[in-house]
Amino acid sequence: MDTKVTLSFNKDVIDRAKSFAEEHNISLSRLTEYLYSQITSKNYKSLEDLPVSDWVDFVAEGRVEYRRTPSRKEQKDEFFSSKK
Repeated sequence: MDTKVTLSFNKDVIDRAKSFAEEHNISLSRLTEYLYSQITSKNYKSLEDLPVSDWVDFVAEGRVEYRRTPSRKEQKDEFFSSKK
């Protein structure tokens, strides 16, 4: 069963990823699903150890940065602690 997900990416990265997917006869959704299945199929010590890190380097502009957005709870806790 497929589940819809909304993601936000840099437009240039998506354009290159679409081209990559088209060249390999796969939809961008299936390519993304494949990458997620690769990421979650094994235990990796860091993001750089993932088998997709070379591909990410290929489609990214400049140095790759992995950023984590704080959860809503973390944002809320930070907000209230700053008011004390």
